[in-house]
Amino acid sequence: MKTEYEIVQPDEGSSFRIIHNVVLPELFRWQYHYHPEYEIVSVFGGSGRRHVGTHVSQYDDGDLVFIGPNLPHSGFGQEAIGPHEEIVVQLKENFWGEQFLEMPEMTPIRQLFARSKQGVCFHGETKIKIQKRLKKLLTLSPFERLMELIQILHLLAHTQDYSLLNMEGLKLEINSKDEARLNRILKYVEENYQKPVDIQEVASVAHLAVPSFCHYFKKMMNLTFTDFMNQYRVNQACRLLATDKSITDVSFECGFGNIAYFNRVFKAHKNQSPSVYRKTLLQ
Repeated sequence: MKTEYEIVQPDEGSSFRIIHNVVLPELFRWQYHYHPEYEIVSVFGGSGRRHVGTHVSQYDDGDLVFIGPNLPHSGFGQEAIGPHEEIVVQLKENFWGEQFLEMPEMTPIRQLFARSKQGVCFHGETKIKIQKRLKKLLTLSPFERLMELIQILHLLAHTQDYSLLNMEGLKLEINSKDEARLNRILKYVEENYQKPVDIQEVASVAHLAVPSFCHYFKKMMNLTFTDFMNQYRVNQACRLLATDKSITDVSFECGFGNIAYFNRVFKAHKNQSPSVYRKTLLQ
């Protein structure tokens, strides 16, 4: 199965990311993917397929899962029935600073993070309580969100209402050399996606010749650099479409040369045009 790497960026003015989706399942793409961030996924009602690591099962009446870094998973709207609503929280292990988890008060949360590398599914009263608090997150200021997220992690760390999805665990192993090289490439993308990208320039960032870079990137990311750039730009466009900027402005701000190409690439990635995507955000 093709496993795609997903770039995760914190929300503006925040140290982590919150995504709130309310869409029909057929409007979403549910690729098997991975990223180095931890992820809380809450599905509000309904049924669908849960695929985390090597674990595949059905959920009913919603779902609540905590997924560790580099643990491959697919979108939880796969095979869902009816409108799909979810809140996703994505955070780095050190989002609150390098030493925070080493404090003795953080021992239960540190243990929760360790369990998450196998994928943790929560149920019972814990699922109900956490889902209410995740909805509350959407209404809070950045500082209040941070405090509420710590409370959520505290509750998840102390409950017994959970089961591990992968007893053996599974993650994509990336050695330190590759991780450093990928980080340089991703930093380049983040800083240059708004303008035309020179493949020679990005190859030099990776300290590789262009042919070697293209082969390396495809091997590591399971897609070409061009496809990756388009995916990254589309993700940036999705954020801007939630603002009052015109679709043409969004197109050029995200590095697309013309509006026709932007529409074509966006639809290929999101299965809908930018204008339709914007309308779903407003519903």
